[in-house]
Amino acid sequence: MNKPTPLIPDSAPFTPEQRAWLNGFFAGMYSRGAGSVPALATAAPAALTPLTILFGSQTGTSEAISKKAAKAAAKRGFAATVADMGTFDASKLPAAKNLLIVTSTYGDGEPPDNAKALHAALTSGKVPSLSELRFSVCSLGDTNYTHFCKCGREFDALLEKCGATRATARVDCDLDYESTVASWLDAALGALSSSAANATPAPEEPAGHTAEENGYSKKNPFPAPVLAFRPLNAAGSAKEVNHFEFSLDGSNLAYETGDALGVYPQNCPDLVSDVVRALGCDGEEAVTTANGELPLRTALTVHFDLGRPSQALIDLLTPVTTGSASAGKASSAPTAIRDVLDLLLGTETKPALAAFIATLKKIQPRLYSISSSPKAHPGQVHLTVGAVRYEANGRKRKGMCSMFLAERAMAVGKVGVFVHSNSNFRLPTDGDRPVIMCGPGTGIAPFRAFLEERKATGAKGKNWLFFGDQRSSTDFLYRDELIAMQQDGQLDRLDLAWSRDQTEKVYVQQRMVEKAGELFAWLEAGANFYVCGDASRMAKDVDAALHKVVELVSGRTPAQATDYVQALKSAKRYQRDVY
Repeated sequence: MNKPTPLIPDSAPFTPEQRAWLNGFFAGMYSRGAGSVPALATAAPAALTPLTILFGSQTGTSEAISKKAAKAAAKRGFAATVADMGTFDASKLPAAKNLLIVTSTYGDGEPPDNAKALHAALTSGKVPSLSELRFSVCSLGDTNYTHFCKCGREFDALLEKCGATRATARVDCDLDYESTVASWLDAALGALSSSAANATPAPEEPAGHTAEENGYSKKNPFPAPVLAFRPLNAAGSAKEVNHFEFSLDGSNLAYETGDALGVYPQNCPDLVSDVVRALGCDGEEAVTTANGELPLRTALTVHFDLGRPSQALIDLLTPVTTGSASAGKASSAPTAIRDVLDLLLGTETKPALAAFIATLKKIQPRLYSISSSPKAHPGQVHLTVGAVRYEANGRKRKGMCSMFLAERAMAVGKVGVFVHSNSNFRLPTDGDRPVIMCGPGTGIAPFRAFLEERKATGAKGKNWLFFGDQRSSTDFLYRDELIAMQQDGQLDRLDLAWSRDQTEKVYVQQRMVEKAGELFAWLEAGANFYVCGDASRMAKDVDAALHKVVELVSGRTPAQATDYVQALKSAKRYQRDVY
């Protein structure tokens, strides 16, 4: 019997996998003598609804959400395409028809690096009319920052200004975003699915759990044994930066250089005691948490965030202060109140414990750039963390995670961790390509990992590091390691900038301009340029210095220098890990 001609041609509105499955099914019927194929099998199926999902991502979270959204959309009759905003041509927006935007915000309310070009295109007003486009925006942020979800808010407003129709309202997600994202996606797909109601959905994935559900993840952190802890600053430093080493043995967790480690901290015992006292409790009262009932002191230590208070807590306590001597303190929480204790101390009446607990946010993990290569340290992961201490409103304060690690991690013994992939911060796959790294202070972390990785893999490309801090004698982090790498030829160039070793402050961006000729020559030779550190100041200054280098050496105008730097970004040769 001759093999029948495929019934579902390539032109049919199915994915290759769907066509293969359907053709195989009908071929099986034919070979078993099932007779002619029923007429309904030859009828043209409803077309899948096109859907474009664009992500703006600095650390990879928006990208991961977008890919999961595409899988969910496929099951509901959509032909979903996921695209990096940095590679998406704004002129194609009118043809997209249905659009989902998932974007984070970083620095002083800025778009992620890969979202800047699209943001600028929409802002310019030069994008063709989007009157045929329906969209919805999911904005990721952190309520601890002033410009919460600013980038997503702006994309939402810009798309509407360009004529697009909002299918569902934008959602602004805090750090605990999973349930909010799920609700948004369900509503957005429902609103966009008018023409997808009768479409043939993509085949269901085999039953079972995802790799994330089967192993350790953000939802199920690995209790990593703390192997080592040592200070990196010398005596007399005004800073406190520490090096930590954790074991990953038995976790099946794997990371790449450029990734981050999520760390679950605990609240300071002194802060917990002060909160318990302010509540008029003894700490042994049973309270309800997501992990069941726990004593109040334990719950406040390991489960609830005592940092910036939620709006629900502000609303709960504001009426208490009305007409009292402390009136107005709670209502000024966004600027005057830094943590839950501040708010409690500004009230005269104690809130009901159950109501108080219901307003608290869960402790969220902190992400730190990994400072080790898995090839150089098998079964381990290292971090470089600056301890945060300061005083405000007459009280001494501590960074929640940095001080948990510095003061108590070794005593606790194990710390809950998970790997956060960052595909936007990677070494070049070509080991012969030169790399230029700019990482002052704790920004050195991923570049220690980069240098270890390049050595372990035998990469032949040249390596250039710009590093700086306050004083050479006390703040030269990883001094011995870097000097040894320089001496053995692994580190071809090491340019240092010390801001307090002389009267005039010197920073890494000044060293870049001083070495402009050679730096530009490296770029012209194909070098990748990397930056890690503070987004609001250092990263902006380094970016400005890079533009200046291009102008000075090549003779380009400022506009042409901007185009040159943008080309580096588009080619993934200019990557930033900033916070």
